[in-house]
Amino acid sequence: MSTNLDFPGLLRLIDERSAAFRAVVAAAPGLDLPVPSCPGWTLADLAQHIGTGRHRWAATVAAGPADAPPDRALWNTSDAPTDRADLLAWLAEASERLREALLTAGPDAGCWAWWDPFQSPLTSGTVARHQLQEMTVHTYDAQLAVGAVEPLPVEVAIEGVDEFLTTCVATTIPWPHDPAVVDYRTVEGPSWRVHLSADGARIDRAPAAAGVTVLGTAGELILLFYGRTGLDTLKVDGDGGIIDRLAAWEPE
Repeated sequence: MSTNLDFPGLLRLIDERSAAFRAVVAAAPGLDLPVPSCPGWTLADLAQHIGTGRHRWAATVAAGPADAPPDRALWNTSDAPTDRADLLAWLAEASERLREALLTAGPDAGCWAWWDPFQSPLTSGTVARHQLQEMTVHTYDAQLAVGAVEPLPVEVAIEGVDEFLTTCVATTIPWPHDPAVVDYRTVEGPSWRVHLSADGARIDRAPAAAGVTVLGTAGELILLFYGRTGLDTLKVDGDGGIIDRLAAWEPE
């Protein structure tokens, strides 16, 4: 498993972000608050998504290698409670179930995952990487709903840039446009280059002539990747149209 963080570190930060999400739910003036970054959703809807998703991924990791996700009956979950105290307990239970499933499996156990066309391995370790980012981005969503946004933790965001590019971009599916190189740089130091060609999308850190360079904090890059902000929040040098085409690309 290629990662900036070791497996215990991933689990620790999943717990931390899960607790941060519950803290927002606990302090929110109401669960019917709209979530601006998730159009049509309330904070209660977001909580439902978080709890159900953790149960689903716990069942997926526990099921081991498979050609499809486990049947919903195996998720062992129901709709989120409407009472706030019960909802918080339900969210905590879902997070603990995921943590136990990941601990039991360890980082290298095989399991189904939706990123099969991409180059991240189908393992519980990769699930942990992506779960950390999902909890991080949705905690940002919840904070945005209550008007109390905090910067993404630096170590989570740096890990997240690498995870997103590996899990959601790197692929052998041909790039349907002219070859291009995108250089993502963080003010914290780490940088990544995406080579786009008929051979697909390759990620590395070797020198290359980039057609476009995007500079920002790792947290700003994460929010860009997940559609929470636009390029106008970062420094772009070169052909920004490459970024637009990359964002619209849906390898199949």
